[in-house]
Amino acid sequence: MAELGRLLMYEAARDWLPTVVGEIQTPMDVATVEFIDPREPVAVIPILRAGLALAEHASSILPATKTYHLGIIRDEETLQPSIYLNKLPEKFPEDSRVFVVDPMLATGGTIVAALNLIKECGVENNQIKVISAIAAPPALQKLSETFPGLQVYTGIIDPTVDDKGYIIPGLGDAGDRSFGT
Repeated sequence: MAELGRLLMYEAARDWLPTVVGEIQTPMDVATVEFIDPREPVAVIPILRAGLALAEHASSILPATKTYHLGIIRDEETLQPSIYLNKLPEKFPEDSRVFVVDPMLATGGTIVAALNLIKECGVENNQIKVISAIAAPPALQKLSETFPGLQVYTGIIDPTVDDKGYIIPGLGDAGDRSFGT
């Protein structure tokens, strides 16, 4: 059953990111391989500043990557997001594929604000994938309720968020950790 699930996820990913077949020379022989089609543009949107760490090498995997930046800061008192930078295009192409990268999904306020801005640019839920290192139930619940069908990929789901909006056990401030500040 698990193998069937992996196969279905693989097929869904192939439909979302078109592939091409090619050959590469290995030290032993020529191998026929499947690549993500480098002619198909993919948008990567890091939520600044912590999202930069996840987006840093995207272009080495996705050759036709375009990176658009969103700066969103969370008020430490109210936990409400505030947008300080929006470098999204006015309108994304109709069949765009968008990766939104933010290492920590805690309360969900920041990622929901980001996704609302992206949707205003003409992108549908099924065109977006959210990638994070750690997520917490409040953020996942908010995303599920607000954006039905949205897919979220995370390394781990930690159990809770404290009254300051930090994931517990979490990693602390992802931006500070990534940039040593």
